Amino acid sequence: MTGWLVAGVALAAALGVVLYSRWRTARLLARLDEMLTAAIDGSFAERHFDESRLSALESRLAQYLAASVLSAHSLRTQKDQISALISDISHQTRTPVANLQLYAQLLAEQPLTPQGQRCAQAIAAQSEKLQTLMEALVKTSRLETGILALHPEPGPLSPTVERAVAQYLSKAQAKQIRLSVGQMRGSALFDPKWTEEALCNLLDNAVKYTPAGGRVSVEIRPYEMFTAVCVQDTGPGIPEAEQAKIFGRFYRAPSAYQTEGVGIGLYLTRQIAAGQGGYIKVESSPGAGSIFSLYLPRES
Repeated sequence: MTGWLVAGVALAAALGVVLYSRWRTARLLARLDEMLTAAIDGSFAERHFDESRLSALESRLAQYLAASVLSAHSLRTQKDQISALISDISHQTRTPVANLQLYAQLLAEQPLTPQGQRCAQAIAAQSEKLQTLMEALVKTSRLETGILALHPEPGPLSPTVERAVAQYLSKAQAKQIRLSVGQMRGSALFDPKWTEEALCNLLDNAVKYTPAGGRVSVEIRPYEMFTAVCVQDTGPGIPEAEQAKIFGRFYRAPSAYQTEGVGIGLYLTRQIAAGQGGYIKVESSPGAGSIFSLYLPRES
């Protein structure tokens, strides 16, 4: 009888140890889950946790999360400072650039030698390039830091696409490029102003790189989850090795060094697409032209 009693006590003790171990494990997992949830929603703070009660694993995780929060805060501060600096530079250079453009125009109206005319044209082109660069930098930095927010709303895409195309008709005609639109039915959840900006960047590249006598076409293609606005050209095409690089900030392909541009349009377009829950895709090969497709989420 005594043996059964001892066995029963031992069994109960063993069961108690198992239950206590499971309780501690469950408690540890719950606290780790709480810490990770706080880190994800941005409310994590080291003061929320009592170091004396933490396990070694909890303590290490708390230290790591605290360092991550500090790093994220430092990164946000640096981005805000960079954005402010870019805005200040843009504001300070606006008047000098406007003056350069005015003086270049006045020079062009004077009786100049052929060399003087070329110099006046170069001044005008470079001042225009500087103005475009500063505007693009300001837009990009403000999008990245959230100062300028996108406001997607459901609606048809055709009015936005038609406005963008209208801005490049004269430029295409000047280069003897046929700019046409195809199927224009389709709706999406998008910000009309910023989507027009993105499409203008795609059209600018298409007209810029398509040789005289070429074609640029635009159409809307609806899919199950996204609606795509596709800009197709008959330009030189892009090698596969460069297709991932062209969306980087300031990237210029070696073959495009003589073409005007600052290498930020496609980067800004990608930022605009991502900010609306969409993405951009390119299909191209050397000698076969390119198709840039801006995918926007469909109405939910």
